[in-house]
Amino acid sequence: MARLNVNPTRMELSKLKIKLVTAKKGHKLLKDKQDELMRIFIETIKENKKMREKVEEKLKIALKNFAISKSLISEATFEEAIAIPKIKYEVDIDTQNVMSVRIPKLHLEQIGDENDIYPYSYAQTSSELDYALEDISSVMMDLLKLSEIEKSTELMADEIEKTRRRVNALEYMTIPQLEETIKFIRMKLDENDRASIIRLMKANIN
Repeated sequence: MARLNVNPTRMELSKLKIKLVTAKKGHKLLKDKQDELMRIFIETIKENKKMREKVEEKLKIALKNFAISKSLISEATFEEAIAIPKIKYEVDIDTQNVMSVRIPKLHLEQIGDENDIYPYSYAQTSSELDYALEDISSVMMDLLKLSEIEKSTELMADEIEKTRRRVNALEYMTIPQLEETIKFIRMKLDENDRASIIRLMKANIN
């Protein structure tokens, strides 16, 4: 490991010792952060898998009902039936700080009567379209939660990678360089001390 290019003085030795202590403390804090982020990340990945399976199953049923209802009526009637929805949604976005990661917190606001979601006449459509709209309406919260979780995992993965690089830089470069430089300065100071003692001894002998 290459040492730092510094003058081998006692003042420089003192400065490097302080830097080494700080670097080791920083390494420990970052390593603890990395471990905790990994723990949260793994839990979030598991939650993401469960939520995705749940959403995909609901959407599969909804799309199946949409396909059936579309086959039972004309395309023009179908498009007219779903052209103007009665329910609208607005999403508010907040953030939450988790181990220095600003993860999104999404809040869904439904505008309209949740008991009246059918924007068409029952006489013109099939019950499958009713079921499809009910399925889509019921999956909205889960879709929002899934989006929140997936974005959180993406941000956490980025932060884990950044933290890993900083931990490795301290562990494999900064700390070894400081230790090697401190060792070198101590060796030089010891050599200087021995040289001074020898000069004093020779002076006394003469």
